[in-house]
Amino acid sequence: MTHVNENSQPRPASAFDPLAGRRAPTDPDYDVYLTGTVFLDIVFTGLESAPVRGTESWARGMGSSPGGVANMATALARLGLRTSLAAAFGDDKYGEYCWETLERGEGIDLSRSRTVPGWHSPVTVSMAYEGERTMVSHGHEAPPPWGPPTGPPIDEAAPPVVPAVPPPPRARSCVASLRPGQPQGWIAEAAAAGALVFADVGWDDTGAWELAELPDLAHCEAFLPNAAEAMRYTGTECPRAAARALTERVPLAVVTMGAEGAYAADGRTGETAEVPAIVVEALDTTGAGDVFVAGFVTGTLAGWPLADRLALAGLTAALSVQEFGGSLSAPGWGEVAAWWRRVHALTPPFRRLAPELRRYAFLSELLPGPAPTWPRRRAVPTLGFRG
Repeated sequence: MTHVNENSQPRPASAFDPLAGRRAPTDPDYDVYLTGTVFLDIVFTGLESAPVRGTESWARGMGSSPGGVANMATALARLGLRTSLAAAFGDDKYGEYCWETLERGEGIDLSRSRTVPGWHSPVTVSMAYEGERTMVSHGHEAPPPWGPPTGPPIDEAAPPVVPAVPPPPRARSCVASLRPGQPQGWIAEAAAAGALVFADVGWDDTGAWELAELPDLAHCEAFLPNAAEAMRYTGTECPRAAARALTERVPLAVVTMGAEGAYAADGRTGETAEVPAIVVEALDTTGAGDVFVAGFVTGTLAGWPLADRLALAGLTAALSVQEFGGSLSAPGWGEVAAWWRRVHALTPPFRRLAPELRRYAFLSELLPGPAPTWPRRRAVPTLGFRG
């Protein structure tokens, strides 16, 4: 079942196109494609402390937004990339809200997504307090986005037969989350069609930490693990050494190092780059990794130098942790431009060039004059108000 809203069309997600100078009539329709599970995220903010068993806690704020893979899709779209998402949506009010928010609010293409009858939306409730967060989630395994399972199982204990996965659309790039021991056929198809594949990975619960268990890494342009993951996979004791070791398996390795920033190594050219983290007061780190990847993908597709790509990725991640929520906090070019203006305004004249001005000088030529109009990132009431 395809969810279609005949009364409206997706609007452009950003007033600024970072790839404008590189587009050609023969280009793919999409800059980036991704697939995964969409959650409804409900975020409670302003709690004095962690909830205590047997008591009722009141939050000063509450917001809702699509979560899960929607965090990454929103971060990409808000940076001006033409984003296509394939996901299953529940046929409940939560699913309807998530669909409308992503399609109409963020301008994300959902032509490969489906509303699945009888399947309810996964939900995560997040409670933010003292710079920490506690989450409770509920949901059932997501059906494939291209339709519900078809065909009877061989026996009651066997999984149902599912239709073949349709090929991904033609796109400049794809973003994937690798799964140890679980190759995903669409990744190889996308790479074979010319898409650059950017991948991260979750924690290996098996404890094996074997790169051989990530066969899809062979199809990737870039691999972006955090420091702990990178060091475990390579058996090194330094994230920088881990990044260099990973270039034996993937052309470009980017390792995020938390408060230390990020380090990247290009195995084809031997180039390395490191950018320190921007010091900010973090309210909620939900989705920061997704925002970092989105920034790096944007800079790569725009053809920027490696250090500039890292800088944008780190900046967008830093802006996101100053707000609550996952997709709620993803910054657009308006936030980037506002930060850049503040850096200029707060830099004393006698400081010839502060480190931030030197590192982010490329923004002066990139950003348009006035900041583009951007929707407010603050939380909205769950499911919004009636029109």
